[in-house]
Amino acid sequence: MPVDPLLLKAGLWLGAASGVLAVLMVAGFVLGWGVRFRLVGVTSFTALLSLSCLAFAISYSPRTQVEGAVTVPVVFDNGTNLVIAAAPEGLAAEAYGPTVEQLALNLRGSGRSSADGLVHVRLRRVESAGDGVSRPVVLAEATRSLSDGAVQVLR
Repeated sequence: MPVDPLLLKAGLWLGAASGVLAVLMVAGFVLGWGVRFRLVGVTSFTALLSLSCLAFAISYSPRTQVEGAVTVPVVFDNGTNLVIAAAPEGLAAEAYGPTVEQLALNLRGSGRSSADGLVHVRLRRVESAGDGVSRPVVLAEATRSLSDGAVQVLR
């Protein structure tokens, strides 16, 4: 779990600010200031921002980059065992494998389930098959194991 240093530092500063605001809030209630209820809102919001920054800093993981891969849009994801991405026009054949591998490595496995424990990732292009008719052509396919995250490029 890599920690993002900027968010971690912001979370710590916001935590310190919420502590100072909490002291001011208590003083406002003791001394009967007119802004005491506003201080409750500002203090709680600052504490919430602090916790959010810290949680995101700890849980953040950057995307994996594969040499020779191209970023492609996902056009279908059933949420369980199939993800399909669209290849851009003019994508070189040597980029098919790395592109589908990068896409499979960057999938988040939480919430996915499959009978065989695999997620199939396909890179496809839609080609014309005649007058007003088109057909999808699968250019590359990879499988990712839900249990250990291993990726295997099939074609």
